[in-house]
Amino acid sequence: MAQNTSKTGWRFINQNGEFELENPQQTSYLYFPLANDAGMMSSISPLLHGDIKSSHNTFLMEPVSVEELHNSRSARNFWLYSDTFGAWSVSGNSPVQLAQNFTGDATEKVKMIGGFLWHQIIRENIKLGIKTEITSFVPTAEIQIELMKVKITNTGKNELRFTPTAAIPIYGRSADNLRDHRHVTSLLHQIQTTLYGVEVQPTLSFDERGHRVNQVAYGILGAEDDGAAPTGFFPLIEEFIGEGGSLEWPAGVVKNAAGVPSGVKLDGFEALGGLRFKDAVLQPGQSKSYILAMVIHDKGFGFSDLAENWCNEAKFDSSLQQTRDYWEKQLNQLQFHTSNEDLNLWLKWVTLQPILRRIYGCSFLPHHDYGRGGRGWRDLWQDCLALLVMEPAPVRNLLYNNYAGVRIDGSNATIIGSKPGEFIADRNNISRVWMDHGAWPFLTTLLYLNQSGDVDFLLKEQTYFKDRQIKRSKDIDPEWKPENGSLLKQQNGEIYRGTILEHILVQNLVQFFNVGDHNNIKLEDADWNDGLDMAHGKGESVAFTAFYGSNLQEISNLLLELPKKTGIQEVELADELIILLDTLAQKVDYESVSSKRSLLDTYFESCRHTVSGKKIKVKIEVLAKDLAGKAQWIAEHLRAKEWLTNSTGYSWFNGYYNNDGERVEGDFPSGTRMTLTGQVFTVMSGIATDEQVAKVITAADHYLDDPKIGGYRLNTNFGAIQLNLGRCFGFAFGHKENGAMFSHMAVMYGNALYKRGFVKEGYQVINSIYELSHNFEKSRIYPGVPEYINEKGRGMYHYLTGSASWVLLTVLTEIFGVKGKLGDLMLEPKLIREQFDASGAASIETIFADKQLQIVYQNKGLLDYGKYKIKAISIDGQSAGITELGQSTVIPRTRIEGLDGGKVHQIVVELG
Repeated sequence: MAQNTSKTGWRFINQNGEFELENPQQTSYLYFPLANDAGMMSSISPLLHGDIKSSHNTFLMEPVSVEELHNSRSARNFWLYSDTFGAWSVSGNSPVQLAQNFTGDATEKVKMIGGFLWHQIIRENIKLGIKTEITSFVPTAEIQIELMKVKITNTGKNELRFTPTAAIPIYGRSADNLRDHRHVTSLLHQIQTTLYGVEVQPTLSFDERGHRVNQVAYGILGAEDDGAAPTGFFPLIEEFIGEGGSLEWPAGVVKNAAGVPSGVKLDGFEALGGLRFKDAVLQPGQSKSYILAMVIHDKGFGFSDLAENWCNEAKFDSSLQQTRDYWEKQLNQLQFHTSNEDLNLWLKWVTLQPILRRIYGCSFLPHHDYGRGGRGWRDLWQDCLALLVMEPAPVRNLLYNNYAGVRIDGSNATIIGSKPGEFIADRNNISRVWMDHGAWPFLTTLLYLNQSGDVDFLLKEQTYFKDRQIKRSKDIDPEWKPENGSLLKQQNGEIYRGTILEHILVQNLVQFFNVGDHNNIKLEDADWNDGLDMAHGKGESVAFTAFYGSNLQEISNLLLELPKKTGIQEVELADELIILLDTLAQKVDYESVSSKRSLLDTYFESCRHTVSGKKIKVKIEVLAKDLAGKAQWIAEHLRAKEWLTNSTGYSWFNGYYNNDGERVEGDFPSGTRMTLTGQVFTVMSGIATDEQVAKVITAADHYLDDPKIGGYRLNTNFGAIQLNLGRCFGFAFGHKENGAMFSHMAVMYGNALYKRGFVKEGYQVINSIYELSHNFEKSRIYPGVPEYINEKGRGMYHYLTGSASWVLLTVLTEIFGVKGKLGDLMLEPKLIREQFDASGAASIETIFADKQLQIVYQNKGLLDYGKYKIKAISIDGQSAGITELGQSTVIPRTRIEGLDGGKVHQIVVELG
């Protein structure tokens, strides 16, 4: 198979996507996730730094950001002491070994092997004749535990004698306590040694929730491969390291000190999971293993018995295999085969990333050193995009629950609970509003409807969220009290429910009228780009005006399909919402900003505290016409008012207005200003004409595609801080939201180009992201797509990026062209010649209509895109009997549903 040619880069070692990296410790900032669905979340580095936690308030190991990966001395350490060679760290954390890591001394060979949520470090010291294998993972069982096996092999010619000691610091409290009473909270620690380890249970928890009696305990347990318990313990850090010592050169190991026995209780100190095992003797070729369990236990002290179940080699090995099988099964539901073997396997790691987002949220990995867990509103919907193509079964309920967070003013709850559909009232006087939040739900829902054909979902009723925030958080409702609850009510006090369709209309109609001075939708407190947060007054987002315009047209199109699918001719809508349907109410001049604002304020006043509960029947045809008219107005407005040509003849769409009401893009004294976001949604929505798309590509290639980093920047260098636009321009150029190669928007740009038929240009964009991520010499990340590539080419904020969902969606629905069409299966391949293998084949395996399908495109003539069309289709070797063929074709859902379950069905599509 194809190999990564970089001598210092990772390479895939099998078809399962497992990879290896030589000398990983010589690369800074590397980390790897270990987690399960029970809430255990870990990060681990090549030197076994990182942390272990189950929430913001329950960290077993000290919380780390990327700088702590090399600054902190806290690690999952394991020591060997010998009268012959002294102290040696299995994890490579002694001063001599750390110096060798930096100088490249060949005395020790180190290799990392990574598989789906398991991690191994192999370290061999040629001089000492010792080889160690440290394997770590979090079991898929319903338990918060991380397991680690340390295998030691005598590779020398002489007998090897050593004393083994595990040494893992136990932080045991909230992340807040790093800078909030770090020492004082150590005084809460109750520490005890048990038969198999060290347990810590703080008496109280000091965090933002107040002072509470603590029920959570933390511990490090261990045993030898034959089940033998440790012979002694080091429960306190200060006694283990000794006066003047450190975790990198601890007196307890260097002086081979004796530990304390089991049954010892100590209170009020920083704790250590220090486990001393009996002296070992290995003959040449012999091995010895030690199994450690790092536990977060929500029922307090008394979990030493877990060691009997988890700290034995047989259980470790079987659990590791179960974990590998579990994740392999999860990821095999979506597989890709092209001519590039490395790309196929890299996509498997991208497939894992939305699952990691579901577990970690947007916090709890070293780069993601902010927030307290959970996800934001936008994340709820975008993560569903990937679930629709990987785990479609639960998506209907997820979408339904998410809609409960919509406010009647078109905004949404900002505090999202841990349970599905749980949204919490914001007690702030004025909370932040992202203007793009109303756009994403329909995009995700439309994908669901196309995949499933479940148009009845639109007619299902759901509640609305209610708190004191009204008028898109520009005012407060003085009548609302917390005891009123967080559900919108009718005037008679009953809870109001509207259809999902009504929720979608609220989100999109409100925004059509919520315009700035240039008649584009107000930027409010930011859009997708969180860094555009300083244009609350006069800022406008042209980019997302295009997105909302696209939504209005797509909703209109969808409505016209409802009578065909359901037989209904009318839908019921809240009486108040009719105000925004000007074909049914007072006609509004769309060119008049003041008229649109006035109408919107009338609507806001009609639902300040409650709604009437009265519903009006609206003919679907009339409703669809109204929405299409609004969509058409937006398209014509943007083409006429926001298309610009600069002094050198390049043309593109302006994306924003700042807080002074000034156009953001074009020629300026500091240089040309252009944003990628401003192009993505005008192209994707169809607002840009084909001629304009071609000119956008030319301009983006000239101003945003930078050979230095090898991809498309989010924006050009604006040359100065933009206090009238957003904080992101305070970042150094080329970092994060200020001109980095920001994967999310770059992928969406590629997706937009594919949608519009600019296939080779779209391929260039998507492939550049892969090449940047895959080039370890520059990106310095494990397989997967990062949030962004910085000015030096390093991948940043790995694993927890929404761009992964868009990569998968683009490859599946645009490149391979496998997509739903209101329940039917549509095939519209946009593969270019080089993506087919030597036999002319390219394939994808995915779920559709609850059946696992392998769709194989056969292009025996190796024709390029635009030169081939679909000539024939067979299902499981039999002709599909489909006669309407061409650039695309549709297989009826009933044909797929009629296939047997429990097996993979092959659909072969002949191209010619």
